Amino acid sequence: MTDSIAILLPCYNEAMTIKKVINDFQKELPSADIYVYDNNSTDDTYQIALNEGAIVRKEPRQGKGNVIRQMFFDIDADFYLMVDGDDTYPAEACHELLKALKENRADMVIGDRLSNGTYFNENKRAFHDFGNNLVKNSINWLYKANIKDVMTGYRGFNRLFVKSFPVMSSGFQIETEFTIHSLDKRFKLVEIPIDYRDRPEGSESKLDTFSDGIKVLMTIFKMCKDYKPLLFFSMWFALFFVLGLIVGLPVVIEFVKSGFINKIPSAILATGLMTFSMLLLVTGLILDTVVTADKKMYELNLYSIYSRDK
Repeated sequence: MTDSIAILLPCYNEAMTIKKVINDFQKELPSADIYVYDNNSTDDTYQIALNEGAIVRKEPRQGKGNVIRQMFFDIDADFYLMVDGDDTYPAEACHELLKALKENRADMVIGDRLSNGTYFNENKRAFHDFGNNLVKNSINWLYKANIKDVMTGYRGFNRLFVKSFPVMSSGFQIETEFTIHSLDKRFKLVEIPIDYRDRPEGSESKLDTFSDGIKVLMTIFKMCKDYKPLLFFSMWFALFFVLGLIVGLPVVIEFVKSGFINKIPSAILATGLMTFSMLLLVTGLILDTVVTADKKMYELNLYSIYSRDK
């Protein structure tokens, strides 16, 4: 039996490019179903996609994460390819991405824009390189990984990944969430270098460098807390413990020498800092136990999904 393939195109005001993107994938994968989810576009994206033979639906909740969440709910397939509708990613790369999924080398495959240098040559937006590297290096440090491209919008998934992925982000942070989830839950992850081309003239990016960058950093901060609470709270414990030592050591030295404590405010502050640091450590230990139990439950649910789909 032939594997079913779904092309997922989340779109917001992509009237200039959506026709070419649909036609390119129709040429490369004529048997695939192409889904365009229109996210409150004010241009003709919906009608153009409909005219080109795509399966078109509307998603009223604004944000890429909301669109992907609904797509994962609605669409059943053996393999999924997700790509932006702005014609920045080559449709012809789909065969390499699908090959990694079909050969069971990957549960999620990443179209890596950065390794061959095309993104740096094509992208003209200030600070995007800095933002990409900051996010990438943060995640690689957290998980001792070597991911090359965290923020790419060209990805492939198998059914197991899609039907077990809890979408928590509402916006562009979803890209970061994909990568962190796959690393944390030990999914097989493969990166395949692809060419990248900047948006055609007249097509505007929906990303705001600073506001979306801050949202992505907050996502990393939150996921560090949620996925690695012992590390997260241990760092804060270390900070307040050191501050407590700095404030409290002179008090201890004074007491050892004279038998009296004259620096009462310092003693109170040091006691508060030490108490707070211990609370942070205990919180980290408790939440780490909770997260470990949650991972066990996730694994059991994963087994049930896998068994049901076999």
